[in-house]
Amino acid sequence: MRIISGTFKGRRFEAPSNLPVRPTTDMAREALFNILRNLIDFEEVRVLDLCAGIGSVSFEFCSRGAAAVTAVDKHAPCVDFIRQQAAAWQMNQLSVVRQDVCEFLKPVGAGAASAAGGAASDSASAFDLVFADPPYDAPFLAQLPDLVAASSRLKPGGYFILEHGKEHAFTQRSDFEQERHYGKVRFSFFRQA
Repeated sequence: MRIISGTFKGRRFEAPSNLPVRPTTDMAREALFNILRNLIDFEEVRVLDLCAGIGSVSFEFCSRGAAAVTAVDKHAPCVDFIRQQAAAWQMNQLSVVRQDVCEFLKPVGAGAASAAGGAASDSASAFDLVFADPPYDAPFLAQLPDLVAASSRLKPGGYFILEHGKEHAFTQRSDFEQERHYGKVRFSFFRQA
């Protein structure tokens, strides 16, 4: 794997072979970031990377100057790898959370939001862009657009991008914007109302 562009362009990294991941290919990642270049200002964006795996998407956002990136994965070895790599490259804007994605996306109840000073609805704690790359056979994959929309994690007007295989189609959703294909990889783009 390599960083495609930005401050860390050309740097290579290899995750241990025993990690339960299927990283986004360099070709698909490059195509995705070419699209994003026309949609967002990388230096202003706050990104949430769900099912982060070895962190290749998170690293790419950091390399391109993202203001803040949060990577979430439930597997301890993946989280450890991302943390070690981020520390080695001094990617200080990258934070890593070890948690199940469905748990992470659960909306905070009204009582909990009040106790936390309203943080659940605070737009400063939400993200401009949410990216998710779950296993293509994950039972929750089809529900991710609803989970993200129902959570307080995406700012109004923000983008949710879901990587998936051909088995899923989301074109009937009202928040669906476009789908792009790169080999076996598909990216569905959704826009928060």
